Amino acid sequence: MASLRSLSIWFFFFFFFVFLINPSISIRTSFIKLPTSDGSRYCDSWRLAAETNNAGTWDVIPSICVDSVAEYLNGDQFRSDYDVIADYALAFAKSIEISGDGKDVWIFDIDETLLTNIDYYKAHGYGSEPYDDNSFSEWVEQGTAPAFGASLRLYNALKKLGFTIILLTGRDEHQRSSTETNLRDAGYFGWERLLLRGPKDQGKSATNYKSEQRSKLIEEGFKIRGNSGDQWSDLQGFAVADRSFKVPNPMYYIP
Repeated sequence: MASLRSLSIWFFFFFFFVFLINPSISIRTSFIKLPTSDGSRYCDSWRLAAETNNAGTWDVIPSICVDSVAEYLNGDQFRSDYDVIADYALAFAKSIEISGDGKDVWIFDIDETLLTNIDYYKAHGYGSEPYDDNSFSEWVEQGTAPAFGASLRLYNALKKLGFTIILLTGRDEHQRSSTETNLRDAGYFGWERLLLRGPKDQGKSATNYKSEQRSKLIEEGFKIRGNSGDQWSDLQGFAVADRSFKVPNPMYYIP
């Protein structure tokens, strides 16, 4: 009887241990279940998770969400989202007392912030295909990306308020000429500096590279009042702005 009882206890603990460590049968799976539906509701939820940085690092959009992302980017909701963020940014800017010494800075990213590359991504699955640096570089050199209406409106309003505009992009230094031409053709004029990646910046994460550039500006005496970008890496790190504004981009993630 004692040996039978010991055997029963041994089996109890054995199966209890297996139950805990095996995720396929663990009780935790009954509480945390990822959506597997191919409906638009899941894709709307995924897009929210990506925009709020809750999705963490991701490489391409879920294949089931291509149509949903395309519909969003080409629809009224995307333009409305962009307009609302621009309105909040402008309202904050109007609350700043400009010193008049040219040191009150607003930083803008370029791609998917000032300029839209939607025509490029339409041809590449709206972010469902892995990023191709050579292909995108060819697109950049064409210099045909149009402006976001809301960003151009915000940009011009900030200039009228007296902010110094600095453009901080992950594009490379050799793309300066095509970038400047594209910006002017899209309606952007009068920026103070256009900061691009130089040879020493290659290999750095976007967060570190942009933080370092902002730090240099602060060392020069600039006060970074605002920062607009489509990636969290445009906004986070160190030497951050007084307030940052994340514009929507569900097509790609840059750490």
